[in-house]
Amino acid sequence: MKLELIATSAFGLEAVVRREIEALGFAVTEREDGRVSYTANESGLVRSNLWLRSADRVLLKMGEFEVSDFEDLFQGMRALPWETLIPLEGNFVVNTVSVKSKLSSVPAIQSVAEKALIERLSETYGKRRFEKSGARYDVLVRLLKDRAVVSVDTSGVGLHKRGYRTANVEAPIKETLAAALVSLSFWKAGRLLADPFCGSGTIAIEAALIGRNIAPGLGRSFDAERWDFVPLEIWKRERAEAYKQIDLDADVRILASDRSSKAIEAARENALNAGVEDCIRFERRFFSDFEATELSGVMVTNPPYGERLGDEKEVENLYRGIGAFFKENPTWSLFLITAHKQFETLAFSTPADRRRKLYNGRIETTFYQYHGQRPNRT
Repeated sequence: MKLELIATSAFGLEAVVRREIEALGFAVTEREDGRVSYTANESGLVRSNLWLRSADRVLLKMGEFEVSDFEDLFQGMRALPWETLIPLEGNFVVNTVSVKSKLSSVPAIQSVAEKALIERLSETYGKRRFEKSGARYDVLVRLLKDRAVVSVDTSGVGLHKRGYRTANVEAPIKETLAAALVSLSFWKAGRLLADPFCGSGTIAIEAALIGRNIAPGLGRSFDAERWDFVPLEIWKRERAEAYKQIDLDADVRILASDRSSKAIEAARENALNAGVEDCIRFERRFFSDFEATELSGVMVTNPPYGERLGDEKEVENLYRGIGAFFKENPTWSLFLITAHKQFETLAFSTPADRRRKLYNGRIETTFYQYHGQRPNRT
């Protein structure tokens, strides 16, 4: 069956998510802020949840229609084939978002949309009240100007919840963002990757999952696993195929360090949970003691911004130290995310090769990319 799916993402990561979708073999039909639409079948729905590293959720699109008043909203929702997805015992909830729409009252939009959905199901099942004792169906009605896009969340808990991060430290980076940073660095197995501000180890662990080709969703469950709409056999088959694709022989070398012993302990525990502790070397050390152990490497990192550390001078000195390291090691590449506006000025005398605006949670950041020189092999 041909399905229309929507992968949501943090602003700035749409191109990364699109690349991941196309790598899975699916055709992208539209890209907009925080959303990438594409077509797939039931297997593609499962594969998307298991394999997308940088997306937040995978939504099943139910329909799209024009909305100028509440009557349009009611009739549009009522016309959608809800009975093909939601069974009699389905635990459905309706959430709404309104952006620049004539219908601006979110509670009113939610109430009308839910009434229309219930009326449609009532016509099929002959009931007006539903116990909602079964699988969860999280319906999203998104109004943008005069158009409504209606979808159902197949993921449940956000895709950044891989399941391995049981030990946390202050201000951890989301797993989906960490995976995107590694992807944007174009790092591959066979080359050293270092994170000298590893915190709870998220960047290092996501890199290890990429290096060994481990599907990030293998260790968790999804709302759509409990739906009759997607047969359980498909979930079993796609998981089995994902396990077959793991490459335990890949040359994955990752160095993760931090000045905090608590952070190193947390990172080790999380890496053990993810099953990649054997390819990450954890060390407690200050950045001033960081050394280039190989001729060429890739540093992907999320250092303190100043908001967390509280000492502006310390952060500035830290950034100057980062610049000094790369001056001494020009064949290393740097991929660094920070909210500090003066990073380039403090750390480097030249602008970054590339910059990208990203959001780390609600914090607006810049992802700086400095490409190292090609090493002289002789």
